[in-house]
Amino acid sequence: MREHHLTLPLTPGITDDVLAGDIVHLSGEVVMSIGLPTFRRLRQELHDGVPPPLDLRGAALMHISSSGRRLDDGTHELDYINTTTTTRFDDVMPDLIRGYGLSVVGGKGGLGEESVRAMRETGTIYLSIPGGGATLLSSAVREVVEVHWTEYIWQFQLIKTRFEELGPLTVGIDAHGTSLYSDLKSKAENRLPAIRAALSARREADLRARP
Repeated sequence: MREHHLTLPLTPGITDDVLAGDIVHLSGEVVMSIGLPTFRRLRQELHDGVPPPLDLRGAALMHISSSGRRLDDGTHELDYINTTTTTRFDDVMPDLIRGYGLSVVGGKGGLGEESVRAMRETGTIYLSIPGGGATLLSSAVREVVEVHWTEYIWQFQLIKTRFEELGPLTVGIDAHGTSLYSDLKSKAENRLPAIRAALSARREADLRARP
């Protein structure tokens, strides 16, 4: 396991040396939202040739929730940030990863096989954000840069935020397609027959022990 301090926008090819299980501290501008309607709209507009309201080419697009507001002077303020489960975005992420050549995606819980294939094609990494770490994560916020699609509730809006040393984040899926989540699933599936056999033997022993 190695530790990396990465600054956005990422230099092409830099993710080749960032491997699953490594630790990352991320600085720079991240686009964040947890709105499923938001991500589906991004995909639809990508297919329709409608440019997004902010530049997503090579960007970091992460499933990060936040609480915040627009101030009287037109700027925005965040109270805190936290993460959400990314598997529910699995149907839209492959198209967004490929369409915009995203450099970083992330949240918690990983992404599915088609997303992993897209990441391998584009050199994208998935950063796992620790759940329950709102205080630690929020301390890395430096500035809200842009806010778009304000017709949605705050958490669903597209919010570009500048971070300094956001982390520690674990590389859950690397640019070579190695996924900690797939490895975990495989290990669990390999153990399943033994677990079932043990449970069956225990049930039989309990039945024999009954008067």
